[in-house]
Amino acid sequence: MKNKLIVFVLAIMLLPLTGMAQSNIFDKYSDNSDVTYVNIKPKMFQMIAKIGVSTDDPEAQAYMDMVKSITSFRTIVTDNKTISADISKWVKSRSSSLEELMEVKDDGTNVNFYIKEGKDADHVKELLIFVNGIDKMMDDKIEINGQQRRIETVVVSLTGDIDLNEISKLTSKMNIPGGQHLEKKK
Repeated sequence: MKNKLIVFVLAIMLLPLTGMAQSNIFDKYSDNSDVTYVNIKPKMFQMIAKIGVSTDDPEAQAYMDMVKSITSFRTIVTDNKTISADISKWVKSRSSSLEELMEVKDDGTNVNFYIKEGKDADHVKELLIFVNGIDKMMDDKIEINGQQRRIETVVVSLTGDIDLNEISKLTSKMNIPGGQHLEKKK
């Protein structure tokens, strides 16, 4: 009877952890037709790193080193206002366990960068980028998966041993709003 009681108490204690795992916004919307979902697995990063190891270009080699250090890349893009509100709510709750690195507001568009600290000041374990209201900066709809859409919200999560110096270069080259400011915030 004592063992059953211990198992029951442990099950009750672990219940919130299973709830948190299920509340991951990426899992929640991965199959939703109103979002574009991308999830790059660690094996893909390993393959990309292997392809680029023979380069003589120092900048390309720095990117390859950064790619090797990424263990997960997930993103959701949506124009659905209800999903955007849910993502905003999730980011707000998730950000309490992260440090806000930067916030950029420009003509109705908000960009927030959050991090979880890594081994030193230049490295992070997680980088969460949240862009909301991006539709206000778009003149026209863009085609995503054969559909014409205006992008309302983008959320990007990178995990691994991420060098902020290289991420700032990458986000600037990818033209992610606010990316050029990352290097200045270290």
